[in-house]
Formats: sequence, C-alpha cells, structure tokens
Amino acid sequence: MGEGIERREAPRTALPRRPRVKAREVQEVRLLDLSLKGARIEHLDLLRPGAPCHLQLPPTLGSLSLSAQVVWCTVIGRKPSSDGNRQLVSRTGLRFTKLTATQETTLAGTLQELAAGRVPA
Repeated sequence: MGEGIERREAPRTALPRRPRVKAREVQEVRLLDLSLKGARIEHLDLLRPGAPCHLQLPPTLGSLSLSAQVVWCTVIGRKPSSDGNRQLVSRTGLRFTKLTATQETTLAGTLQELAAGRVPA
C-alpha cells in the first residue's frame, strides 16, 4: 500500500490535549483521536483485540456512552506506578458498535465542532 492512502472508513480528528475519558475496562484513559467509526486511546495495561470496550466521553465531547470493540492494542512504553513497579502503557484502536441514530448524530456534531475549533481538542 502506498504512502498517504487512508484505510479508515471515516477520517480521524486528532485531540492534541488528549482529554481524559472513562472506559470500564481500564482506569486511566486518554483520548488521542476520534471518528464516526471509532477512537484511539492511550492507557495503562493491555486490552485484548476482539474484546468489548465501553467508552464514556466527557460533556465537552457530547457526554456520549459508546460501545466499542478493541481492534488492536500496542505497548508503547512503561510508566512507574505508585508502588514502585512499572506499568505498561498502551495505545488501542476501537471500533464503535451498535451506535443508535442519536449517538451517531451527536458524534457527528461533536466532530464538526472539533473541526471548526469550537470545542477544545
């Protein structure tokens, strides 16, 4: 595949500030980018590809509660923990599943607001 060819179904919107979001499966989650079809997150530990994941976006991003599936997970480093050990830091790609029409509309509106710079990314 050549350089510059986009394989995603929907373009990503990068979130340079990496807002904290909630996910039931892991404790500390940062949202790296978002699209109509999925998201990329950074977190501690690993998520298993194929596993379900539930993502809760903050009010600035529409207060959406989205069901997703882990597509991939890659370790990017280690971070010291409070007990002196080191924890894995991973990045994971998520594909949204079972979105309602209302969730899709809200997410599309949030992405438009992000693109226009009206919501802090």
